[in-house]
Amino acid sequence: MNPYCAFFGFKSEPFTSEISSKNLLKLPSMVSVKERFDYVMSGGVLVITGEVGSGKSTSLRWSQNQFHPSQHLFLNITATGGSLIEFYRQLCWDLEIVVQTGSRAGILKGFKSTIREIAATKKQKITVVVDESHLLRIEVFAELHTLTQFDNDSKNLFSLVLAGQPNLIEKLTYRSSAPLASRVVARTHLSHLNQDQMAVYLEHHLTIAGIKKQLFSDQAITAIYQGSAGILRKANFLARGGLVAAATEKEQVVSPDHIRLASTKLL
Repeated sequence: MNPYCAFFGFKSEPFTSEISSKNLLKLPSMVSVKERFDYVMSGGVLVITGEVGSGKSTSLRWSQNQFHPSQHLFLNITATGGSLIEFYRQLCWDLEIVVQTGSRAGILKGFKSTIREIAATKKQKITVVVDESHLLRIEVFAELHTLTQFDNDSKNLFSLVLAGQPNLIEKLTYRSSAPLASRVVARTHLSHLNQDQMAVYLEHHLTIAGIKKQLFSDQAITAIYQGSAGILRKANFLARGGLVAAATEKEQVVSPDHIRLASTKLL
């Protein structure tokens, strides 16, 4: 661990993305994502949007961990700006399918065959989760609905979750994206934390790292809230930077000056 952790007596890093799902603070935005996961499990498309650093990936991870792995299978891929074939290959790799053809139809056939087998033999509900979906090419949006079509569109063998930045919505409004957009049954947008939620968030992360007292002054919490605009990733950077600055000065409480010093490292 870093020297500041020893100074304050942390048992682990308090503001890191590596915190286990069971230790995450159950934020309203995370609950909203989980509720929509429940709704889309019977088939259809879920769209999740949020600004950079708003906690989309964390919400996806937390939500998936609320389901028992014997009953649910989640295929998680991170979108790129690659071609449709590359996207299909990503799906197959996640299912450990050996792709032996360069044909889109051939790759799609192999994917659907495996999905059928899993649904029939393991009786699992399957959900394909595509993070950073706003990066997908329009040509991918135009054909993505064909993934969900089984037996002339009469069966729902898996659900599709698209998570990305707000411009994901714009891509779904394209005329070529209409078949996919028509399958959207649920949407949610991750909102930023307010100041009260920020105080609870900071205290929670200190607690799971082994500290049962608030190390941030009220003014420092305000500075973190204002400096991050309620966005989790920025708040984590500012909180950690404030702790480092306080430890360097041998101060037991993080002040707004420490947060302002930390903010200069982010610009």
